[in-house]
Amino acid sequence: MDLSNVFPFWEKLTEEQRQRLTAGAVLRTVKAGVLLHQGGDCLGLLAVRTGQLRAYILSDQGREITLYRLFDRDICLFSASCLLRNIQFDVTIAAEKDTQLWVIPSDVYQSLMEESATVANYTNDLMGSRFSEVMWLMEQVMWKSFDARLAAFLLEESLLEDTASLHLTHERIANHLGTAREVVTRMLRYFQSEGMVRLTRGTVELTDLERLRRLSKA
Repeated sequence: MDLSNVFPFWEKLTEEQRQRLTAGAVLRTVKAGVLLHQGGDCLGLLAVRTGQLRAYILSDQGREITLYRLFDRDICLFSASCLLRNIQFDVTIAAEKDTQLWVIPSDVYQSLMEESATVANYTNDLMGSRFSEVMWLMEQVMWKSFDARLAAFLLEESLLEDTASLHLTHERIANHLGTAREVVTRMLRYFQSEGMVRLTRGTVELTDLERLRRLSKA
């Protein structure tokens, strides 16, 4: 089990600390759609080997909004909520694609943070980066028009999937963007009327990438 490519502080650990981290890590394989973490559960630190995870929050009314995604060699701290003292932030983590990941027990990682300033500093930097992503998202929701956010999302999906033909339902898009399916449907139909996309059942084909790019920056 090779964790050296996942944790940038690996070379700063002692041999005993490396062995402890390796011995504690559990490699899991999960299918797309599997819910890994919800709310205040303390599952442990998640380190993605291959695949794609989605971190999102859920309102009391059942509406979702994506906070960020995790890809190969990304690390999720919010799944180890017991490490985050005085932070109440209920995040749900789900697999968007078939994923292999390591689960690092919270007590193992906590001991490394207490023993190593390098690990503690890395963890603080990572937490700061995640909160910056969340704040950026909140700014987009508050100040950016929905058509621009939708255009940006479609372009991001096209880049991730390396195709202009996206297999996305309107419900799934709504969940990512924190809105109602009807709002997404209306805007996609407008995009189609303007020649920017072509809609078929379960598919959104991007037909005018340049115009979508301009709109995403509006």
